[in-house]
Amino acid sequence: MSFLLLLLPSLLGALIAILVRPFRAWVGWLNAFVSLLACGAALSLAGSAVNEIDAPVFGPGEFLRADGLAALLAVLVTTIATLTLFLSPGLGRQTRYDTSQLRRYHIFINLFIAAMLLAVSANNVGIMWVALEATTVFSALIIPLRLSQRSVEASWKYILIGSVGIALAFAGTVLSYFDFVALSGRVENALNWPVLRATAPLLHPEVMRLSFVFILVGYGTKAGIAPMHTWKPDAYGESPSSLGALMSSALFAVAIYAILRWKIVVDACVGGHFSDNLLLALGMLSLLIGSFSVVLARNYKRLLAYSGVEHAGLICLGLGLGPLGVFAALLHMINHTAVKSLLFFLVRGIEFRYGSPLIKDVRGMLRVMPWTGGLFAIGILALIGLPPFGLFISEFALFRAGFATKHFWLMGAALLLLVVAFVSFLNHLNKMLYGPVPEGVNVGELDRRGWMIPLLVPLSALVVLGLTMPAPLATLLNRIMEIVSK
Repeated sequence: MSFLLLLLPSLLGALIAILVRPFRAWVGWLNAFVSLLACGAALSLAGSAVNEIDAPVFGPGEFLRADGLAALLAVLVTTIATLTLFLSPGLGRQTRYDTSQLRRYHIFINLFIAAMLLAVSANNVGIMWVALEATTVFSALIIPLRLSQRSVEASWKYILIGSVGIALAFAGTVLSYFDFVALSGRVENALNWPVLRATAPLLHPEVMRLSFVFILVGYGTKAGIAPMHTWKPDAYGESPSSLGALMSSALFAVAIYAILRWKIVVDACVGGHFSDNLLLALGMLSLLIGSFSVVLARNYKRLLAYSGVEHAGLICLGLGLGPLGVFAALLHMINHTAVKSLLFFLVRGIEFRYGSPLIKDVRGMLRVMPWTGGLFAIGILALIGLPPFGLFISEFALFRAGFATKHFWLMGAALLLLVVAFVSFLNHLNKMLYGPVPEGVNVGELDRRGWMIPLLVPLSALVVLGLTMPAPLATLLNRIMEIVSK
């Protein structure tokens, strides 16, 4: 039942949007409230993992399965998806989209959500690959919601680069499958994750190393890890802010999940040294490119995209630093999901009010939109790792893991790059918050302040995780560490 409630609300939302023509606001509201069922289902699966109940399975051949890692991702995806649906265009707030655009948006945003949920709950790594490929198609159809040369170019760039990446991930998956078949013969559930994990110590190390390179590059493209990140600034810059919130937080987390799933298998075959070195190298490259791209950013939506590259680097570093680092990386992924969704939900009002995505055109935001400007400032301060927000704790845990594993020079370089990003973000934020209000910009919030109530969810998560570690989350992360360390 939990799996049905996890997947059906988004599929039902897409079906209703297809059938009701032209689009009506009640369709969006119904979709948003029904999505709460998916949140409840994800929390139920997480509760099972916390209480040490065997991972729930569903369907023939254990088609769907939710251990602690999958349950955590399901909670993240459903939470951000529900917030997105409540804050989507077409629900009564001011919008520049017509009914046909809104209908297309609500069809494909729901299919996008369903594909992400299938990716994290699929027991079969082949099905996970199919679901991640589907996320590319569904999200690419929303990026050019308002047709323009730039939005169409961004969509095609995302499709082309994402498809190349996902093809490489497919090549890695196929290599692993044929190695399994060569060893054990044709087995019905050969690509089921528990079977693959149990057989991993017997697989050929050379094949698994090559397989992991393909998989890391493939799913790393989806996560926006440098140097496979070039689609990210264009896609985030041209997409509706609600889609940007989903892509920068939930989709990013799902791609990291796929990499971690395969890292567990590869480590069981060849040991952790090989995958750790690859992740540390890509992590430092992402941190380097992301930090200096923040310095040069001129567009605030692209600024958030470059920040995503930077934080992808931090998470890769964590995944390459052993068990302590993996714990810190997972915690950082949770915090990053919260803060990036918060910022992209706010960006919509800023862009609408100022009529420009350029940082130089946004001045005096605290006078023009005091609530939006204040929350945006809080989000940026959280994003750069200031206390009392959760990213401060997760970054502290990550650097602690790095120093504990004697990566002193690596951690020193990473700290210097974080300082570069820190100063640059403060500089950009200062310019946006203060200064004379541009001519022609109306003063006042874009919508009634009630729309900000859902934003208390990610904001509260950032504050709580910055002050304490809730016992259920700590238990769930420890369950995941047991999976990683087997």
